[in-house]
Amino acid sequence: MNPDQKQNRRYFLQNGAFAAAAVASGKVMADTQAPAEHHNDEGQHQIKDEYDGFSRYKPSRGNDPDGDYYLGKLMPGFRSVDAGPAPFVAPDLHKLPHKIVNGAKEFHLVPQEVTQEFLPGNPMRVWGFNGSMPGPSIEVTQGDRVRIIVHNELPEETTVHWHGFELPVQHDGAFTMTQNPIKPGKSFVYEFDVHEEGSFFYHTHIPMQEAFGMVGWFIVHPRKVFDPPVDRDFGLIFQNFHIKPNQTISDSWSMDWNWHTINGRSGPFTTPLVVKHGERVRVRLMNFAPMQHHPIHMHGHTFWVTQHEGARIPKSAWIPRNTELVGVAQASSFEFIANNPGDWMFHCHMTHHMMNHMVKHVGPRMRVGENVDAYLANLDARPPIDLTREDKGFETPGYPQGMKGMSMSDDSMKALWKRREVKGMRASVMMSVKGLMTAMRVLPEDLYHQVMETDKNIAKGAIFEEIVKRFGVPSTYEKTPMMKMDMMQGEMK
Repeated sequence: MNPDQKQNRRYFLQNGAFAAAAVASGKVMADTQAPAEHHNDEGQHQIKDEYDGFSRYKPSRGNDPDGDYYLGKLMPGFRSVDAGPAPFVAPDLHKLPHKIVNGAKEFHLVPQEVTQEFLPGNPMRVWGFNGSMPGPSIEVTQGDRVRIIVHNELPEETTVHWHGFELPVQHDGAFTMTQNPIKPGKSFVYEFDVHEEGSFFYHTHIPMQEAFGMVGWFIVHPRKVFDPPVDRDFGLIFQNFHIKPNQTISDSWSMDWNWHTINGRSGPFTTPLVVKHGERVRVRLMNFAPMQHHPIHMHGHTFWVTQHEGARIPKSAWIPRNTELVGVAQASSFEFIANNPGDWMFHCHMTHHMMNHMVKHVGPRMRVGENVDAYLANLDARPPIDLTREDKGFETPGYPQGMKGMSMSDDSMKALWKRREVKGMRASVMMSVKGLMTAMRVLPEDLYHQVMETDKNIAKGAIFEEIVKRFGVPSTYEKTPMMKMDMMQGEMK
């Protein structure tokens, strides 16, 4: 089979049949599939492989830039409009449950101190909601009436602001301006009708509390499902913290940051987004950093910016991009056709945000009375590190410094690799994904089934190598060196 034939193979069968693939002795074995036509259950529209020169199953620049299907712009997913919105998924965060009480969707939200592992073995004391930082996602439909009962378990007063909503002024949550603060141990009831649709969020309206992490998604699905509908709907929250070495509490007064998180985790502990080859995918981005913007770049695909936090952008104004700048307290959404299989980096392009814990705390620092050249010539005899911070020679310990998160224990590595979403990725992926970074995994259906729907053991790199075999140039592929890497521990087999 030539490479073009491999790329044209079909991996998505709507009727429930998929390629049989077995994992034996750590090796992925894949069967071929014949092309098939796709129809949704209602028979409303035909799902085709190609629309006006754009293929959903292989990389393509499309055809006419003025056409509806240029770069997959209006290419439909596999999901029917009548099926309702695709389930919203914010990896590593849960959804806040509700009950219908007197015609309103009633939620219970609890501001409280939270212990959050940014990386395995690195618990941080932050503030959030309902045991989570960021808080749980609230999900409603345009036109709903919502009632949110906030019970304050913080050691100080707070309020909750519903960012971007048009609501009665007394329920806006602006500290002291529109309501009295909620005292510790007390509750306040917010109630309003949701008129808008879009990617909103809630957060405390006390700045130092915001810097401690108090935010969560508030997703409002439109009354009428957007067309073309998406098959996947993800949400990512970006945050920055300054936590000094040997401490677990963020310095909310700091003007720089050394911990960068996505949904409360720092790479490589961030959870990859896994989709099927050919699906239409939406990703909602929200920046809750104290004061830094995030240019978010996804490798391997061109996407269309379709929405900001206010509402859906008219299709005529959608922008094709591969990097979207998300400002502080902004949300932005993009959509794309997952037409290029692989494990693709997905990250902020601010250089120091791609190198977790590398702001201020890195590198050889001058020490009073020490010779740098002599020190670098004999790293095994480095000066002792003063962890009491009483050394007048430099502000932060280390020379150069052993940074939190840059050295992984065996237990940490086990925690990183036990996640279903990373099965079959290259062994070196834990070295490449740092800080405000994750991955977008585009997998043919049979490989998606192995990774996300079975508990079979898959050797590190096996899924990636199979994708290279099918879609790349196997003769030029170099496997991960089987060696212990300098900046991490753990078994790399």
